[in-house]
Amino acid sequence: MKRFFVVAMLVVGMKYAMSQEQIPSISVSFANTPVKEALGEIEDKTGYKFFYLEEWLEKIRVTGNYQNTPVNVVLDNIFKDTVLNYFIMDSQQIFLMQNNQIYDSLPDDFFGAENQLSDDDFPNYDQLQDIGPLFLESDDSGTRGLQVVKIGKENRNSGRRTFTLSGRALNSRNGQPIPDLAIIVEGKDIGTSTNANGNYSLELPIGENVITTRGLGIQESRTKIILYNDGSYNFQLNESVEALDEVVVQGNRDRNVETAITGVTLIEVEKIKNIPLVLGERDILKAAITLPGITTAGEGASGYNVRGGRTDQNLILLDNGVIYNPSHFFGIFSAINPFTTGSAEIYKGNVPAEFGGRLSSVFDIESKDANTEKFSGEASIGPVTSNVVLETPIIKDKSALMVGGRATYSDWILGALDDEQLSNSTASFFDVLAKYNHTINENNEIKATGYYSRDEFSITSDSIFNYSNRLVSLGWDHKFSEKTTGSLILSNSEYQFGIEFDGESNDDFDLGYKNNETEFKYKMKYLPGGKHKFDFGLSSKLYVVNPGNIDPLGLDSDVTALTIPKERGLESAVFISDSYEVNDKLLIDLGLRYSFYAALGAGDQRIYQENAPKNSGTLVETQTFDENEFIETYGGPEVRFSARYFLAPDFSIKASLNNAYQYIHTLSNNTTVSPTDTWKLSDLNIEPQEAYQASLGLYKNFEGNKYELSLEGYYKKQKNLLDYKVGAQLLLNEAIETEVLQGDGKAYGVEFLIKKNEGKLNGWLGYTYSRSFVKLDSEFSEERVNNGEFFPSNFDKPHDISLVANYKFTRRFSASANFVYQTGRPVTFPIGSFSFNNSEFVFYSDRNKFRIPDYYRLDLSFNMEGNHKIKKFAHSFWSFSIYNVLGRNNPYSVFFVTEDGDIKAYQSSIFAIPVPTITYNFKF
Repeated sequence: MKRFFVVAMLVVGMKYAMSQEQIPSISVSFANTPVKEALGEIEDKTGYKFFYLEEWLEKIRVTGNYQNTPVNVVLDNIFKDTVLNYFIMDSQQIFLMQNNQIYDSLPDDFFGAENQLSDDDFPNYDQLQDIGPLFLESDDSGTRGLQVVKIGKENRNSGRRTFTLSGRALNSRNGQPIPDLAIIVEGKDIGTSTNANGNYSLELPIGENVITTRGLGIQESRTKIILYNDGSYNFQLNESVEALDEVVVQGNRDRNVETAITGVTLIEVEKIKNIPLVLGERDILKAAITLPGITTAGEGASGYNVRGGRTDQNLILLDNGVIYNPSHFFGIFSAINPFTTGSAEIYKGNVPAEFGGRLSSVFDIESKDANTEKFSGEASIGPVTSNVVLETPIIKDKSALMVGGRATYSDWILGALDDEQLSNSTASFFDVLAKYNHTINENNEIKATGYYSRDEFSITSDSIFNYSNRLVSLGWDHKFSEKTTGSLILSNSEYQFGIEFDGESNDDFDLGYKNNETEFKYKMKYLPGGKHKFDFGLSSKLYVVNPGNIDPLGLDSDVTALTIPKERGLESAVFISDSYEVNDKLLIDLGLRYSFYAALGAGDQRIYQENAPKNSGTLVETQTFDENEFIETYGGPEVRFSARYFLAPDFSIKASLNNAYQYIHTLSNNTTVSPTDTWKLSDLNIEPQEAYQASLGLYKNFEGNKYELSLEGYYKKQKNLLDYKVGAQLLLNEAIETEVLQGDGKAYGVEFLIKKNEGKLNGWLGYTYSRSFVKLDSEFSEERVNNGEFFPSNFDKPHDISLVANYKFTRRFSASANFVYQTGRPVTFPIGSFSFNNSEFVFYSDRNKFRIPDYYRLDLSFNMEGNHKIKKFAHSFWSFSIYNVLGRNNPYSVFFVTEDGDIKAYQSSIFAIPVPTITYNFKF
């Protein structure tokens, strides 16, 4: 049965409302006074009588000093930050209302021309031209018994008909945020999903909205929300204990089609645990390279190449702190503990305006929040590593601490590798992460993360190498109002490496290198309602690079101590972006970032002759700069533009255009990234890198997002790429600018991805065609490579195919396969020899003219979960995997040795045989 009900109370046809002139003035003072006492004092001084429900006032306290102030002004201040309204009658009665208001008049022509009152004369609330009492048409036959929640405070002076509802979805058992929860408004084409922190935001029409929530392992809920203004509501949801044949994840179901940003990928740790990876390690960064547009220079290589970019052009963040070397164990493992990680969002196309300082991509990795409800943990035992994570509440339902550690016992595996040097090597690593999260109140939350990792290895018996990452980050999230939130972030990161050489000669040494950066960032989010969503803020980062020092090791060493002076630089930026929904089909995301960089003293800078190559013979003078003096400045605007247009509800086209500056560079003349690569700041002689990228893509979902299909192309131009001269000495070189070159780059490609999200068989197939080129041209021959023409970069691999497939036999048993094919990367080969002064020398081809053999690999795994009983100590998970099932002898590198006057080529491989692994995981 249909009926009408009135949300706002009406007083019509009577003259009860008191006029402004009749309201008396009073003098009162309150100091953190309970509001009930404050109202009682007003009653004593005025003769007014208040009417309300006492539970409305339980938590409200007031502070203020009022001298000869009208009563209505006092009440306005008292109830300003509450959801309470009031209405003053001339019979000296004051009625309080929660959320809604009392009206003493209706808009003109409210009942129509005939002024007759009937059911047909009631307009729908969205047809009212003026703001007046809110009528809602309701059919409650399907909503009886639902929890009713009133949100916001009605304001009769507001002209808005839609408001923003935001909040979090939390697990009622442990207080953990629920990511990827689908939030749907019944009967309206409105919905969203929660992010990794459980946060959501919806634009809803005023009045009644019935909201349904659905998520994996979470009981479905329905809530009737009556919305009067912007407000927040946190869903407290129960876990689902119902046994299901199949679970369909609905969170983010249309994210790939709906968002405006191109080239963005979200990876969740729980969803990659079945992918067979080397030595049984669940690895979020290794899973990333199975996706189009992301690759590495080779098996066992550190770093990642994204859309034709270099490894130093990726900004890898862990809880907002930078990790410079994200790899362990010769690049075989990533340095990110999978058990402490929640998700990673990878931006390889249009990067949000808040991020800067890198040209190719951002890996924004977030660790999960600790369990505030009860003690819990997760652990694994594998053939090479063991891992354990423990979570414990500090203050129940408010704060908790997570500590995770991982270590290796890997020396035995090196002996089985098909490489003589590696088989005689030793290696070990560990990493540890601690995170504290504390909810102070509904408006304030703080999080603190500390991380440290260290690798130590010896490839030869006389040298020990080590490198480490350390970061500390602190974040404070504050909710200013229903529309405005802010985040303050402080972080410090450090990367260092060392080499200890102890040989038979008298040249033993201890070498060290370190760089450090400290960043401050403040960002805000403003939701004005309607079609706009603003993000804005500022950031500043201080770099301190110690390019290296070498000291004699032992009293007999002939090595002379040397320390290269440190470098300092300050990179700052302001940014703003607006996500603007032009109409139902067109969404525009426009961002602007202005970055400014200053190379700072104290320090010396060498000045060289103009129009001459940089070498010791063209040095003119050396300038000395004082502490914090600007040596050189760079900067400029960075535009981040992307747009999405719906061709159909499940089919969109997206385009983006962006540019970026990078003020820090790696120095390396290795084919693949090495732990001994150093970093160099821009200064008088080395300019910052620049990049411009355009992309265009089509995105389509089929059968309710059962299948996803995307096709995206890009074109990228780069300037001032840092490369090296032939035979360059990069380590411990004070005049490094004489050994490097800066040139142009270009990259282009097409990325294809088809993904099946549901069913017993699921997974994805990705294909990338991409090219990456470098040009090092100069009027001087010593600064020109390959005659100044474009040549392939070290990581140019045109064809890249990845297939990941999972088949679920039952809820407990599944099998997975991972197949990879890549074109062999470029190398430089010797093509002849010549004699000079009775010595033989090798003559090499143009740089990167040849290629090593193509790479392909097949991995298989069988996965077995423990039983799904609710009451048991821990949930277990076994993984039996074989890495490189085909035993493919994929080359890691190709090198040449002169033996008895002949040049011989050798190929080095990491895993030339199948590598079986058994890993046991348990979670409690």
